[in-house]
Amino acid sequence: MLTSEIAKEIVEQTMIRLNRNINIMDDKGIIIASGNRNRIHQIHAGAIEVLRTGNPLIINSNDLHQWEGSLPGINLPIHFQEVVIGVIGITGDPDEIMEFGELVKMITEMMIQQSFMSTQLEWKQRLREEVFEDLLTEKHNQESIRKRLHLIGIKLETPFQVVVVEIGFNKYKKTDIIQIFENIFEEKKVLIGFISVNRLFILSSNLSEAHIKQKLLTALNHLKSKNIMSRIGIGTPALVQDHIHHSYHESISALLLGNSEQNLISYMEVETKALLNRIDERAKIQFHQRVLGTLSEKLILTLEHFFANNLNIGECAKKMYIHRNSLIYRIKKIKELTGYDPQVVQDAVTLQLAIWITHLSRKENI
Repeated sequence: MLTSEIAKEIVEQTMIRLNRNINIMDDKGIIIASGNRNRIHQIHAGAIEVLRTGNPLIINSNDLHQWEGSLPGINLPIHFQEVVIGVIGITGDPDEIMEFGELVKMITEMMIQQSFMSTQLEWKQRLREEVFEDLLTEKHNQESIRKRLHLIGIKLETPFQVVVVEIGFNKYKKTDIIQIFENIFEEKKVLIGFISVNRLFILSSNLSEAHIKQKLLTALNHLKSKNIMSRIGIGTPALVQDHIHHSYHESISALLLGNSEQNLISYMEVETKALLNRIDERAKIQFHQRVLGTLSEKLILTLEHFFANNLNIGECAKKMYIHRNSLIYRIKKIKELTGYDPQVVQDAVTLQLAIWITHLSRKENI
């Protein structure tokens, strides 16, 4: 736990405040960090004695012959989880430095504890992300996943549901973003981490979709308050662990196919588009050209507005800032050119599908 990197940081931070030379020795009595770089890698006889007895050692000027490689000062044991893992030595007149020696020891032990906790958090987070990546594979070792989840104190239960959050550019660390979601969800049945540079995953278990959406809305508001732009895609629930990867791909589809102005999109909202997206590319092009090939951009845009306003002529004309009669004329023109009447439900479905295929093609070309 007491690495040379941590020891070096302790020496640098302590010397700035005390203006005294500090030595840090490992559990073998070897100097691994010092204000005097020439002493690094040397054996410190006084430290070996402290490691043997577990007690502090004071070395005065007239004691130097007993402790080879030592200078006057005090040497204190460094404890971590009730075990002596090293020694800190402060060079100088023992009478002058004794009063703050224990304070230096306490600060050193606190820094080691903090470093340990940070390492533990990083290790657990990496384990979460590895487990999720394994769950996305079609063939995974369920027993191995169960054991790793046990190590991080998480138990996943059916139904499972995957959420993917697309995070915009921001000044925060990944750990800060993860903490926001962990604080909001709280449950020990949620796996949270990053699947890519700007995409965070949330794998929930045994939670209702309504509960998940409520938490996600809270998260969106929290991110917005920190000026973090984000969009969230929600997959459908998976009843068995082997289907978690389906829920994940659905959440990605929700992000890709959903309205760019929406912040929270469920797969069910884009399911029809997702099904269209699986059709052979040649078939999509052929269908689009047959249905919409004779229409101008203006008439296609008119159709988009008409469908967006649920085939309501009055509302559509108002939103488009055109006269009602102008809209009626355009609708008749569309019927003449395509053979499909936008005011007839069955024909409207065909026209809407053709428009969605147009949108999908545009997104693929971006």
